[in-house]
Amino acid sequence: MSFQLVIAQKTSAARSIAAVIRATEKQNGYWQGGGYLVSWCIGHLVSFAEAGQYDEKYCKWKYEDLPILPQPWQFIVPDEKKQQFEIVRSLLNRPDVDSVTAATDAGREGELIFRFVYQMAGCTKPVKRLWISSMEDAAIREGFANLRPDSDYEALYQSALCRAKADWLVGINATRLFSVLYHKTLTVGRVQTPTLKMLVDRDAKILRFQKEKYYTVGIQSGSLKAGSGRIASMDEADTLRKACAGASAICFSVKREKKTEQPPKLYDLTTLQREANRLFGFTAKQTLDYAQQLYEKKLLTYPRTDSQYLTEDMGQTTQHLVSDLLGLLPFAQGLDLTPEVGRILNSKKVSDHHAIIPTAEFVKQGFAGLAESECKLMNLVCSKLLCAVAAPHEYETVTAVFSCAGNEFTAKGKTVLVPGWKEIDQRFRSTMKADGEEETEPLNTLPELAEGQSFSVTADISEHFTSPPKAYTEDTLLSAMEQAGAEDMPEDKV
Repeated sequence: MSFQLVIAQKTSAARSIAAVIRATEKQNGYWQGGGYLVSWCIGHLVSFAEAGQYDEKYCKWKYEDLPILPQPWQFIVPDEKKQQFEIVRSLLNRPDVDSVTAATDAGREGELIFRFVYQMAGCTKPVKRLWISSMEDAAIREGFANLRPDSDYEALYQSALCRAKADWLVGINATRLFSVLYHKTLTVGRVQTPTLKMLVDRDAKILRFQKEKYYTVGIQSGSLKAGSGRIASMDEADTLRKACAGASAICFSVKREKKTEQPPKLYDLTTLQREANRLFGFTAKQTLDYAQQLYEKKLLTYPRTDSQYLTEDMGQTTQHLVSDLLGLLPFAQGLDLTPEVGRILNSKKVSDHHAIIPTAEFVKQGFAGLAESECKLMNLVCSKLLCAVAAPHEYETVTAVFSCAGNEFTAKGKTVLVPGWKEIDQRFRSTMKADGEEETEPLNTLPELAEGQSFSVTADISEHFTSPPKAYTEDTLLSAMEQAGAEDMPEDKV
């Protein structure tokens, strides 16, 4: 009897896959049954060798030995992973194994993990790729029904290999160079060092910042309030205040503008990490860990994605998912929502994986047995899906300009016309305990105004100070890294 060997990235993934394909006999380091063997990698079983393995002289850091450029590249198996590697290697080379299925995570890093093991084991058997975005049973079955040659993912592997080599070359050579030059250990990294510079530059701006005082004069008539621009001196502001006190203000300009704020896109990993940091104080790594746990529990789709859309064949499934969530989520009870699912469907904008959404399994299970952090993240992802398919938020802004004592004063107001997706967002935020609340723009409704109207006003002075740039949070740092192109780091290092 011949077997098909399936290699997953983690034990939990191997267990889920084995259960679906009925490989239920537990062996040492793998499952067996139904013509399958299912094993796993424990993350990176095989890694690039350290510099000292190429030449013993590299065990000491010397300026004259730089740069170190491996030719050819060598690999090692960490001591704590040798036992599992030997199990996988022996399975790959078993005579009764005639084909291999790469079932590591469907992304660049997962592809690299599998290829390194496959190559170091000296295996030449044909390989097919399991490519799934969810660990649900149905997704696994569909994935096995549509296995593709692993050669189709050669470009993905080369991309991951290039990035891994760049990390090694920059890390080893630059770290040794700066450490030798400055006589202390100074670690340098391809992503780490540019990111550190961004932090240092921002801190320098904060330290150099000189606070400046300024004043504004406000006029008021009943509920109507308007303010002047910045005034440098107290004497100038007080002169204007005295001139306006008890005087008449004439409205000479009223500008009304209807605006529409489109619903947000679905989450990719970076936007999920940013919002989880802003709302709950989760670090980027914590968010990834929680999302990975939920993925392995079959409640969330694959988290390491850079897409914010779903494929066009997911329309009906998403329609049912949204309908089911309305009855499951506490903040969505009684919500009147006609989902516009077509807005989030765009196959051309989905590369390896679609956006992060809850699964049908989550609808069945709900929040039972989840940790508080996992509940928060699931609510966040569910809220984003509902917001993304809701109506646009429509409002009207009013800007009125008044003349008083020869000076201009401005009043601004906003009136909501159609709450749309923001009603869902506000419901979610009001029911979730957030560690870091976002600043919300106050809703100021102005009275009916017309050009030429005259008002008797009172006046006062307000003292203000200019503010320094804000220190980076993980949210704003991730955003800055994304804009600078520095977010391209190994997924397990985010």
